[in-house]
Amino acid sequence: MIRQLAHLNFVTDDLNKIIDFYVNKLGMKVKFTLNNKKGQPFGYYFECGNVSFLEFFDQTMAAEYWGGEVAALTTGTQYRHFCLEVVGLDEYCQKLKSKGVEVSPITLGMDNSRQAWIADPDGNAIELMEYG
Repeated sequence: MIRQLAHLNFVTDDLNKIIDFYVNKLGMKVKFTLNNKKGQPFGYYFECGNVSFLEFFDQTMAAEYWGGEVAALTTGTQYRHFCLEVVGLDEYCQKLKSKGVEVSPITLGMDNSRQAWIADPDGNAIELMEYG
């Protein structure tokens, strides 16, 4: 069952400007960061109330960590996916599969939350997350 919107994910080429804007100008708090294998923070989660976040990753460092392309960012190309918080992820994924939705295997994310991935008919990536 979907509980709420968990986060929106974006990439950036300038985390310092993003942090300055969301923290110093909008007054949001950094809830936590994700660090690469060298211990460098490359992902920032900004609180949007309760357990909803804006999630920003340094594009180059994220590609080094997970793979993928590094491309020139222009207006509209920073968005990557949105995430829905789900309760009962196993059951929900089975329900989606029974309705013909392609669902990735459930994995454990860097934040120790269980996750699976689907896409809408336009190919927009949707993360399904059950917080750990």
